[in-house]
Amino acid sequence: MAQGKRISVEISDDALRLITELGAAARQARLKAGEGQAAAAARLGVHVQTIGRIESGEPGVAIGHVMGLLALYGVAVQLPPSQA
Repeated sequence: MAQGKRISVEISDDALRLITELGAAARQARLKAGEGQAAAAARLGVHVQTIGRIESGEPGVAIGHVMGLLALYGVAVQLPPSQA
């Protein structure tokens, strides 16, 4: 899977899969809300291309933008308990 131009370290396949799943969840929630990418971008205060990058699972998008988009549509993210 492509890492993206902005990533300087190798990301595990599991992490890339999670990033893709988060993007898909954001897209599904946005569509369920009946909004287009432009409306989501305006609400989040980012360029419309950022919404597309999030939804396509690009790993180089700032985590704050990803979490902000999910929060706009009420998508909660819960990490499993630490196994350390």
